[in-house]
Amino acid sequence: MKNVLLISFVMCFSFVANTQEAPIVFKVMAWNILHGVNDIENGPENAIKIIKEINPDVILMVETYGSGKMIADAAGYNFHLIAQEGTPLDDKSVNLSIFSKFPFGERIDTKFPFYLGGRAVIIKGQKINFFSNWFHYLPWSDEPEKMGKTVEELLKWERTEIKYKMIQEVLPTIKKYALQTDSIPMVFGGDMNSLSHLDWGEDAKKIHNNLVVPWYSTKVLEELELIDSYREVNANSITHPGITWDSKGIKDEHRIDYIFYKSPKLKAIKSTSYMAFLNEPFSINEKQINYPSDHGFVVTTFELKE
Repeated sequence: MKNVLLISFVMCFSFVANTQEAPIVFKVMAWNILHGVNDIENGPENAIKIIKEINPDVILMVETYGSGKMIADAAGYNFHLIAQEGTPLDDKSVNLSIFSKFPFGERIDTKFPFYLGGRAVIIKGQKINFFSNWFHYLPWSDEPEKMGKTVEELLKWERTEIKYKMIQEVLPTIKKYALQTDSIPMVFGGDMNSLSHLDWGEDAKKIHNNLVVPWYSTKVLEELELIDSYREVNANSITHPGITWDSKGIKDEHRIDYIFYKSPKLKAIKSTSYMAFLNEPFSINEKQINYPSDHGFVVTTFELKE
């Protein structure tokens, strides 16, 4: 009888322990949908189909341009428009938005909502600050390694146009929330229109004309201890380039869409990039959907420690 009771106790304790230790897992998608997915026939409907197949918990959307609320409603998400409070949710001039299956917390408004804004999301009782972002593509070169510049000259060139100015304008906000991440995790994602220093390291110099370039646009986030979730999970940039931008007929493939994070409470456990050309078949889960954007997207699954 004692043995039976002991076995029952051990089984019960094991069940409770396993239940308590079960991690909280959630999935984040960052996607530039191109002009509100209105550039092809049935663009919004196709975007909804893709979102349902990916089934993310949070979406950091770029180029929302009036379509976000309709897409969110159809796909079953709460919707936050990154704009001045009171702005119509179908305003066609608004760039950024956030979708969430979880409840929203407080707004995170910035002085530059066209290229950075956020919203707290409450995931199983834990507040996480999510940010959607977009930076201008200039300066841009399809193949920077062929510009005939040294590393120092490339880094100087990188700071010559509007992208660098945008980063400087929002950097104080990023720093502010990065300092809170011991208690409130931070996830930052979107279309940075920037190459990554992690893709231009020693391991990849053979494909970059022997150049190792610590690109400022991503390096500055690493200096704030934000982690590039895709490259953390897929460390080899040769076997896993993570391309989210490409142009037909020229060599122009790059990883420019990202999901960064910072917190001892978060861990990226899976990250995948997807790429297709505008209005061409996109294959997912054995389904073919005409792709409604010129950008690919990245999806990262996180584990949240209670």
